[in-house]
Amino acid sequence: MSRYRIAGVNFDHFHMGDNLRAASEHPNVEIVGLCDEQPSRMEGAIRAFGVTEERVYTDVERCLADTRPDIVVLCPAAAHHGLWTERVARFGVHVIVEKPFAASLAEADGMAAAVARSGRRLVINWPLAWVPSHRTAKRLVDEGQIGDVVGVHYYDGNRGPLWHGADKQTKPPEEVAAEKPTSWFYQRAHGGGSLLDYLGYGTTLGTWFLGGRKPIDVTCVVDRPAGLEVDEHSITIARYAFGLSKFETRWGTFTDPWTHQPQPRCGFVLEGTDGTIASFDYAPTVHVQTRQRPEGFEVPCDAIPVQDTNPIANLIHALEHDVEVDGPCTPAISRIGQQIVDTAVRSAAEGRTLTLLEA
Repeated sequence: MSRYRIAGVNFDHFHMGDNLRAASEHPNVEIVGLCDEQPSRMEGAIRAFGVTEERVYTDVERCLADTRPDIVVLCPAAAHHGLWTERVARFGVHVIVEKPFAASLAEADGMAAAVARSGRRLVINWPLAWVPSHRTAKRLVDEGQIGDVVGVHYYDGNRGPLWHGADKQTKPPEEVAAEKPTSWFYQRAHGGGSLLDYLGYGTTLGTWFLGGRKPIDVTCVVDRPAGLEVDEHSITIARYAFGLSKFETRWGTFTDPWTHQPQPRCGFVLEGTDGTIASFDYAPTVHVQTRQRPEGFEVPCDAIPVQDTNPIANLIHALEHDVEVDGPCTPAISRIGQQIVDTAVRSAAEGRTLTLLEA
């Protein structure tokens, strides 16, 4: 296996720490550079991964010219994914961009085109795509255990994006309150809000479970919290030729799902023509009903191969074996998820049901 050089660029999103940890733990990866315009945001990663001073940058062009990475991991604010993808794609690198795909379908298409021009690969990292319960559910769907999937019910979120930093480290309430007025997560211009933060998870993995099928139209309603520019709660209904699916996002769950599942539970419930599957985030089993066993039963989560546990390992496996990266993380599946998100955003703004946007 080849040795891969990786640089982490733009630390707007705290998931950069999770991605760099995956890189540091891969036996064939070397972290060759870190870059952010605000040096203080890199301090935790510098300490955690032993990055030397000469590999730390505030200028992205200099970083990439000096370090010559094979792969760049990007974690900018949601509204700036297109800008940063185009900046790094010129250096002929594979690009892993943290979720969501983009702030708009047009931006997503521009990102895909920019990376394609360099002959490299674009990966959109949806962390829920690596959760064993959801991967087990997809295996059961592919095996025909519940017939054709005709409905996806998704509910997900957390206490709020400022309650935790890199590696899910919990922050005290006073720090959350102090950061909220200036955080990009709460600014409309930077792509803030629970809808843009979490809806793409549901619509992209939902499209994966539905075999790439698209809805006909979309209806979305968001809350309007006093004093905030963005939503903290959204509900989206997608109408398909075969039925309805629901996607709900929430900042403000009672607990974070990776510590204690809130109620409602975060995750997916899949309706099939011959059964159902409940796949909750981080659960050790999935619950299945079939016509033969309508009372339901637990299926232990699969032991997931290393290449299906994080975006770094998945991309390297794809490069080494000349195969596609995992389904939800491809531009093709993520683009359909983005179509639904774009339509939901406009639906909420206009207060009406809209036909799925094509561009």
